Formats: sequence, structure tokens, C-alpha cells
Amino acid sequence: MDFVASLKANNLKVTPQRLTIIEELYKNGHMNIDELYVNLKKKFPSISLATIYKNINSMIDILYVSEVKIPNKKSVYELTKEEHSHLVCNKCNSILDIDLNLSTIKDEASKKSGFNLAKSSVVFTGLCPKCQ
Repeated sequence: MDFVASLKANNLKVTPQRLTIIEELYKNGHMNIDELYVNLKKKFPSISLATIYKNINSMIDILYVSEVKIPNKKSVYELTKEEHSHLVCNKCNSILDIDLNLSTIKDEASKKSGFNLAKSSVVFTGLCPKCQ
């Protein structure tokens, strides 16, 4: 994947730190800020948490990166892709994407609430097959 072209296409300045954040998210799928910080610190010893937050937030603002809010845990971040849900293992903390048709639930929520829904976020927690 051409991350430089991708950043430029999203009107983001191409910086070594930003490229590394994207590479890490691409390679690992879902990462929290602490994990990103540890990995980026190896390549950029003077990088601060503030720099990572600033970059993540600027990428969230243009919908290039998505925040996944996990109940009772730190949010994780991923490169934005088609709308999907997440499965989180309570034991090993693995996070998997799952494609589900949520249109029925969204339609029902919209009808009951009167909201014009733009986006949904569903996170299921439990035990993965390996941890059961």
C-alpha cells in the first residue's frame, strides 16, 4: 500500500512519524496509544505522547483513522475501512473485525428514536475460540 500517496490524497502532510503510525496500524490492525507509543519510540526516541495524539486526532478528523471504543478498556485505533463490528476477547484482549448486516438494528433504532443515523459502532465481548 502506498502510504505517502494515501496521506497526500487525504490532504495530510507526509511526515516520518505519520507514516510510521499508519504502517503500525496497517501491520497490527488495532492498537491503543500506549502500544503505538512503545513502537514509535523505537524509531523516534524523542517522540512524545502528545505528538502521537495530535497525529491520531488529525487523521480521525478526516476519517482516515477510526477510534474503536472498547468497554472498560483503552480505545484502539485502526485505519478506516468499510463499516464493521468488533469482537474482543476478555482473556487475551485480541480484537477481530466482523462484517455484520446491522441495517435492521439501525432501521429500528432510527424509527424508535427519530434519529437520522449516520454511523454505528458495535463491540461484542466474550471469549475467543482459543481462550474458551
